[in-house]
Amino acid sequence: MMTRTLPTLLLALFSASLSAQNKPASQPDTTKQLQPVTVKAYLSTQPVLSVPASVSVLGAAQLKIQPDISFVTALNTVPGVRAEERSPGSYRLSIRGSLLRSPFGVRDVKIYFDEIPLTDAGGNTYLNAIDIGNIRNIEILKGPDGSLFGANSGGVVLISPVVGGRTDSNYLSLGVNGGSYGLFHQKASLQQSGSNYRFNLDQSYQNYDGYRQNSRMHRIYLNANNSWFYGKHNELKALALYSDLDYQTPGGLTIDQYNADPTQARPATKFVPGAIDQKIRINTKMLLGGLVNEAHLTDRIRSVLAVFGNHVDFENPFITNYEQRNETTFGARTYFELAGIPQENLNWKLNLGLEWEQTNSLISNYGNNKGVRDTTQKIDRINSNQHFFFVRYAADIYKRLHAEAAVSLNYYGYKFRNVYPLNEATATNRDFSAELMPRLALSYQILNDFIWRASVSRGYSTPTTAEVRPTSNIVNTALQAQFGWNYETGLRLRNSDETMLLDASVFYYRLDNSIVRRLNPDETEYYINSGGTNQKGLELAFTDWLIRQNTEHFIRGLQFNTSLTLSRFNFRDYNVAGTSYSGNKLTGVPREVMVSSLIVALPKYFSVFVQHNYTSNIPLNDANTVYAAKYHLMQAKASWGHKLGLKTRLELYAGSDNLLNQKYSLGNDLNAIGNRYFNAAPLRSYFFGVNLGL
Repeated sequence: MMTRTLPTLLLALFSASLSAQNKPASQPDTTKQLQPVTVKAYLSTQPVLSVPASVSVLGAAQLKIQPDISFVTALNTVPGVRAEERSPGSYRLSIRGSLLRSPFGVRDVKIYFDEIPLTDAGGNTYLNAIDIGNIRNIEILKGPDGSLFGANSGGVVLISPVVGGRTDSNYLSLGVNGGSYGLFHQKASLQQSGSNYRFNLDQSYQNYDGYRQNSRMHRIYLNANNSWFYGKHNELKALALYSDLDYQTPGGLTIDQYNADPTQARPATKFVPGAIDQKIRINTKMLLGGLVNEAHLTDRIRSVLAVFGNHVDFENPFITNYEQRNETTFGARTYFELAGIPQENLNWKLNLGLEWEQTNSLISNYGNNKGVRDTTQKIDRINSNQHFFFVRYAADIYKRLHAEAAVSLNYYGYKFRNVYPLNEATATNRDFSAELMPRLALSYQILNDFIWRASVSRGYSTPTTAEVRPTSNIVNTALQAQFGWNYETGLRLRNSDETMLLDASVFYYRLDNSIVRRLNPDETEYYINSGGTNQKGLELAFTDWLIRQNTEHFIRGLQFNTSLTLSRFNFRDYNVAGTSYSGNKLTGVPREVMVSSLIVALPKYFSVFVQHNYTSNIPLNDANTVYAAKYHLMQAKASWGHKLGLKTRLELYAGSDNLLNQKYSLGNDLNAIGNRYFNAAPLRSYFFGVNLGL
């Protein structure tokens, strides 16, 4: 019923916005001129309107109104993106796809922190190491985009900790917030700049006891960024990040346990101890650093070079064992840009580049004796290496047609050696054949404010280290990469000052050799290749100031935002142990998601933000016999800001999450052994905070 009314609702809102914008000539226009939204994802800054791809931008304004204690709420406002948090700090993320590969963490999505890959050569990404409260901008490329960023079949996320470019502003911002379930979050940001440098330092501390038993988390986060500007447009940047994240994991519940007491941690059985008994938790310490140099060699030639490295200490006492990982990554990324001599009807750019990355992992498994390491089970060394070369040509033709052709040549391999119990003298190599990932995309400016786009691209994603060497402790050299072709078309429509923007796309992604997670009876995991999936979808994002920003009326501005995701994802030729799942809905993917919000600006610097999230039911196993119920989430936030001096600003805010007090599961355990699918999310909660800018 709801999905049938959505087009009517959106059409009515769109018509109302157009009527509001057609004002008589005599009426003064008090609209504040907004800066056009731009993206840097395709190696140089360009207006998002003409980008021939499904790209979404979460800028400082969008991130500011969302809770700053988790990526989940902000990311879920983007159509096609699904972020989950099984317990505080335990992220899962997918773009246009399933979470079947991700019992926890992020896989099949390539993530960059500034110009540095946060995703290691083994395919794992520690997104939860980052504090979103100190992030300024996020760009999300939806669908496979390996032509510039290497192997992925889900998409790319680019995270910016600071605003780029030269600036001479100096500031200090301090913030603290707290709330239900023991929430405490403190953050500080400092910027000092001069004529040829800019220094940024971000620090935060977060503690959260959690809604369930055994779900406490805390994180210490530091990020430093120092830029030196030399020459007219050149910049040398050094950045360093340290994160210490520790969080407990309560474990999944059966439907009976979930209904009886959703706050309980996984209880013990007569065969297996419970989550509290085994002191289940995850600790991740990450140190990341790098240098990025951008040089304009001539007016037409630009060079970018990044060298980087990181080290991760990972520790996970679990029900069945105690895992430790010691991971070191190092690499480089570089590209050149040649711009053509601008002509009246042709303007072009050519990019050439490469990225190389290696991750060396020592993975050790022990028995878990109530949170203490016990007998050694197995120790392996796995070294993963990925590198790719890429080329891109982009041209603006007759100032209306934008065309891009890009391709990357990808190499991936790993070698492993058992340290215990075999103490092998030589390593075993597994090299994948080189794979091309092309992308062809067009956008055409039908009218000044109406752009049509289309693209075709190939996705390719190799198995991650955690899939090659899963918790079964068996190295699976037979696991193959998944790959497929994505076909897409869409449009963008705006008004003259970009206070209204409609972005819509439809796509068909045929994925072959899909990697899926399976579980043994003892709850250890392994991964297999299924026949593939058919993924058809529609995504829509709409924003408009229904009441323009003004200084005269009681409502000083009313902005409406909505995003709609329709996913028709199904298995194709998927058989396991004689059971066919072909034609079933893809596990973990809701068919409909709609997120809508209103921002109301009021006199005396007051504002109110209200957001609603509707998510349809979600299949929790491949057989589609168990579903998580649909839910409606409401959140609200009221803010008041006041200038205390020329540069000093005070902001107070308070709000509530899950206003409707919905009982729902966020971060379900898919295909769970013993039917322990459910991880209860918090009921209604409250928060309050203060920010001070100097």
